[in-house]
Amino acid sequence: MLPRNNTPGPLKGGAAKPRKEQITAFEMIAVVLSLVWLMGTALFFLVFTPGGEAGGSALHFVIVLIAVFMPVAMIWVGATAARASRVMREESQRLRAAIDAIRQAYLSQNQSGGFVMETSVNQKLDEIAAAQRKTETALTIFSSTRVGQPEPRSMMAPPKEQTDPDDQVALPLGTPAEDMLPPLERPDFIRALNFPDNPEDKIGFAALRRALKDRPTAQLIRAAQDILTLMSHDGIYMDDLRPDMARPEIWRRFAAGERGRTVAALGGVRDRSSLALTAARMKQDAIYRDAAHHFLRLFDRMFTQFAETASDSEISELSETRTARAFMLLGRVAGTFD
Repeated sequence: MLPRNNTPGPLKGGAAKPRKEQITAFEMIAVVLSLVWLMGTALFFLVFTPGGEAGGSALHFVIVLIAVFMPVAMIWVGATAARASRVMREESQRLRAAIDAIRQAYLSQNQSGGFVMETSVNQKLDEIAAAQRKTETALTIFSSTRVGQPEPRSMMAPPKEQTDPDDQVALPLGTPAEDMLPPLERPDFIRALNFPDNPEDKIGFAALRRALKDRPTAQLIRAAQDILTLMSHDGIYMDDLRPDMARPEIWRRFAAGERGRTVAALGGVRDRSSLALTAARMKQDAIYRDAAHHFLRLFDRMFTQFAETASDSEISELSETRTARAFMLLGRVAGTFD
């Protein structure tokens, strides 16, 4: 980038601006031609033309004026045009020299900043490779679930019931430590799916830490984080979307397995640019497509369990989270609601 200053100095390699000449060669030639013509016309009309009437006619007077001064005017018009053409040539040369100087400065600056640019590109490539590795790891976890393993515990805590404080839960030997943790509360689950609003959101980070201790919820959160990161590379942010919110009963129909027009309201994202960019990435980028489908499967499975015990208000709160908005956008593009 060229430095911005108020008064540009002389350009390196450019020609110095010459001083304006008071009288150029074109004016000198015009003066000589004008004098020659005036002397010739005076000699013609005064010496060689026989004397006529003393007053003469008006038409004759006009013809004499035209014959005397019209060629002089044409001479000076030609001289002015020649001088203007010369000035234009000089300005063109100075402009060409200025452009060459700017080009040289730009090339030298690019050469000096080439290492910084290369480093920035390498950092971007490293970030994309890291996102690819995270997506592949998530897909491996999803596809490596073995038949015969015990079902993971529910990610949402059921309504609290009165229990005897003396009662103890009998756990077999070898029970994983994660199964000994208390169930995840629904408010923490919903708040974690919305992600913290800013670095000062202590409540959001606390809920996110508790949610990451629950294995099914942690898988969904990581999948949502991956796809939200990929979408942000295209300038798509969930806070910018204003989808049409569907009623809780429509979400319950979707959880029950209904598809088609009855649940089409779930794809309430109307932002055309976001839909077009997402559809293009789904078609062209295999990593993006796999991450999106992995996220859609996890969200579908999660919501089916969540809707069994959640209230209408909790479903409404969940539908307004950033994770749910990503599901609505990707689901509409992928045809999940068809």
